[in-house]
Amino acid sequence: MKTSIPQIFQGWRVVVVDDEEDSQIVAAMMLEMAGAEVLTANNGREGLSVIRNNRPHLVISDLSMPELDGWGMMRELNMDRTTMDIPVVALTAHAMVGDRERAIQAGFTNYISKPLDPEKFLNQLAALVAAVPSLRDMIQA
Repeated sequence: MKTSIPQIFQGWRVVVVDDEEDSQIVAAMMLEMAGAEVLTANNGREGLSVIRNNRPHLVISDLSMPELDGWGMMRELNMDRTTMDIPVVALTAHAMVGDRERAIQAGFTNYISKPLDPEKFLNQLAALVAAVPSLRDMIQA
């Protein structure tokens, strides 16, 4: 039984930054099935390079990574005029009270808790992206 995935991210370029291979694979696979072109990075340092070189529509980033974590990558993106307007959704395995507020204050658009649930991931992401005025019209119905 094959489920049809709506092509809601058709024409999008999305960067997934995560040092956990399983999470990176699930996110990339689901996004590709929904029509996105997906680029990946294993830590915040690689993420910055991929983001600056490819100017994605959206970034999905883990918070806890080696070399440069998601918080540090977000600070760098916010200080760069060429990247400060790119929406970034945080991924965290440590969803605690106040984490969403802390992530929003740091500049993240929103966050999704890990582990990623393949059946819910695209719907969660679409709902978060629909709340961003500059992206709302890009979502394919």
